[in-house]
Amino acid sequence: MANLQVNGQARAYDGDPSMPLLWYLRDELAMTGTKFGCGVGLCGVCTVHLNGEAVRSCQVQMSEAAGKSVTTIEGLHPKHEHPVQVAWRDIGVPQCGYCQTGQIMNAAALLAKKPAPTDAEITAAMAGNLCRCGCYPRIHAAIRAAAKGA
Repeated sequence: MANLQVNGQARAYDGDPSMPLLWYLRDELAMTGTKFGCGVGLCGVCTVHLNGEAVRSCQVQMSEAAGKSVTTIEGLHPKHEHPVQVAWRDIGVPQCGYCQTGQIMNAAALLAKKPAPTDAEITAAMAGNLCRCGCYPRIHAAIRAAAKGA
């Protein structure tokens, strides 16, 4: 049995301990904001926070999530007003939008650790989150705006 917190709510999981956290979130809890991308942890689409750290949920087994706190895009802010979410909307970051929840979750984890990151730190932190549409300049602009409290 894996007991964990998901977006502040106590949850219990009594299934296969090797099941990826991604599938628990999507299939068991119907939290479909966390997307499936590559399935091998290389694209960043499935990024969530595990005890405040950005992780690829497709690579975290339920046994590893036991006793920990998970935050998904649905739980980042109750009214979707996290500074990163606001900046994303204000700047109009998404094109197709598929990668954006993973991008937002990774950016929020970065800003929680480094409230005023340099451009080089933003580039390094976001390097594992891929965007097929090439929205990287707007992603960086939104992170800079969120860091400034815009």
